[in-house]
Amino acid sequence: MKKLFIPFILAFAVLAGACGNESARQDSAANTQSNAAAANTQAENAAGGTNGNDSAATDSASDTVTYPSENGPIEIPANPKRIVALTNAPNIVALGGSLVGVDTWTMKNPLFTDKLKDIAVVSEENPEQIFALEPDLIIAGSHMKNLDKLSEIAPTIIYTWGKLDYLAQQVEIGKVLNKEAEAKAWVEDFTTRAKAAGEEIKAKIGKDATVSVFEYDTKNFYVFGNNWARGTELLYQMMELNMPEKAKKDALGPGYYTLSNEILPEYAGDYIVLSQNKEAQNEFLQSNTWKNIPAVKNGHVIEIDTAASTYSDPVTLEYLLKIFKDGFLSLP
Repeated sequence: MKKLFIPFILAFAVLAGACGNESARQDSAANTQSNAAAANTQAENAAGGTNGNDSAATDSASDTVTYPSENGPIEIPANPKRIVALTNAPNIVALGGSLVGVDTWTMKNPLFTDKLKDIAVVSEENPEQIFALEPDLIIAGSHMKNLDKLSEIAPTIIYTWGKLDYLAQQVEIGKVLNKEAEAKAWVEDFTTRAKAAGEEIKAKIGKDATVSVFEYDTKNFYVFGNNWARGTELLYQMMELNMPEKAKKDALGPGYYTLSNEILPEYAGDYIVLSQNKEAQNEFLQSNTWKNIPAVKNGHVIEIDTAASTYSDPVTLEYLLKIFKDGFLSLP
């Protein structure tokens, strides 16, 4: 999920069932009754297949399913083929969804640029541009403009950031794409691998060692809590590494906390994950105050690319898992 300092992430509710299809043409009254009964059975089976994995039910019974979105039940394609994702595009990419339009933040992310080659960059500010793409499904944020206009173009699912955690969000996207089983399988597998990596890391650095996640722009530094991307969900929730008490007190609730240069060392753990903004330089990184932080002096700093770390989708999490595992286990 994308998490800047004004959240652009969102979440939404669970998938319901499918509607029925027409009976076949009947030659006699007896055939009419038989075919009607068969159609009813198909509709009931499709309605029960709310996990999006009963392809026979959805394909034979209907081309759409009813999804209980935040703004009420909505008919969406059972297998959407032309998705405009104004949010959660990385989650869709991870499941091989068919995108025709994405937001600019996703397109700028180096993990997704190549994966989204020839996909249009769109914005809710320009519904006409989205209309021209002929989408069969739109995914948008509850904070966005022109939601009424978007819903006139195609079925529009609304997410509100924070309603689901990063793993549940992926499962929900799986339901929308008729790939819930695939999404759940990834969650289970990734959880197992990430927790195992966490145990290896704690064995190397010590179970009581603390880890801070910092980021900077040209003027400020920020320390993050446990749910603001930059790998924080992975480090603190999945691997169960320790957050320094000052960071826990000030950043855990809001997600991040702005630091002055003078107090930054108070928030530094035994190890630092530094989210580096390649488009911004902060002179504090060259200061003696920074260089004299014990984690910095001891070479206990792992660097990540800010632009590639502001989501919490499977592609990003797999990327960060490798960085963290290799980084912590190779540190002095």
